[in-house]
Amino acid sequence: MMLDIAELLKVFFLGIIEGITEWLPISSTGHMLLVDEFIRLDMSPEFKEMFFVVIQLGAILAVVLLFFGKMFPFQWKDKSQPVVRADVFSLWFKVVVACIPGAVVTILFDDWIDEHLHTPVVIAVALIFYGFAFILVENRNKARTPKVAELSDITYQTAFVIGLFQVLSIIPGTSRSGATIIGALLIGVSRVAAAEFTFFLAVPVMFGLSFIKILKFGLHFSGTEAAVLLVGCVTAFAVSVLVIKFLMGYIKKHDFKVFGWYRIVLGAVVLGYFLA
Repeated sequence: MMLDIAELLKVFFLGIIEGITEWLPISSTGHMLLVDEFIRLDMSPEFKEMFFVVIQLGAILAVVLLFFGKMFPFQWKDKSQPVVRADVFSLWFKVVVACIPGAVVTILFDDWIDEHLHTPVVIAVALIFYGFAFILVENRNKARTPKVAELSDITYQTAFVIGLFQVLSIIPGTSRSGATIIGALLIGVSRVAAAEFTFFLAVPVMFGLSFIKILKFGLHFSGTEAAVLLVGCVTAFAVSVLVIKFLMGYIKKHDFKVFGWYRIVLGAVVLGYFLA
């Protein structure tokens, strides 16, 4: 099957949606599944299930590009000997600790979640519930000073607790970044440190999920399927670069409540539409 212009535009649009919603705490998977209800890709259900996860690799590469200086654990002060950055290694070990709860739950329940909870009503309810959660948490923290101001101040215990909150994101509509940010804010992490740790956490999580989905689908792609993945990933990468820069500038001066209100309004519209 050839990839015609109409299908190419659908993939391009989905890449834009992914690039915007992966990093804003409004649920990329939820948005992708909702958009697919109206703009359906002419692909098999198995390919689409894999595509909606693997397209996030483009968004992840944007994080690697923008935060490479903080993420890469080696530094060359001269041309011969690399210097090991112990603080960066320590941070990655904390990321691994935070990944453990989500990895266990995903391995045990991923197929069941895909089969039973990927519905517009579930997505809408999750959007609304966590929208209120953002507003309540931000109101609670208004007069409080964060206990953890910098990314480097996050301990192993804090990382593990954030990882427990990330487990909630297995439900469509929750938002991976949203769940980890809410958890981090609740335990006293600053907005900037919470967002940055979410970016670090997303790298192994999304690479791992993409690897699992590709293995389930199989490693044999048609030319059309390969083109769909490439266009989606490249678009998501380009949009993510802009969105991450915007978000990091925004949260230095503002809270997350606007995203909470957006989630509530969108969830109410979706719930009303599908129940009607």
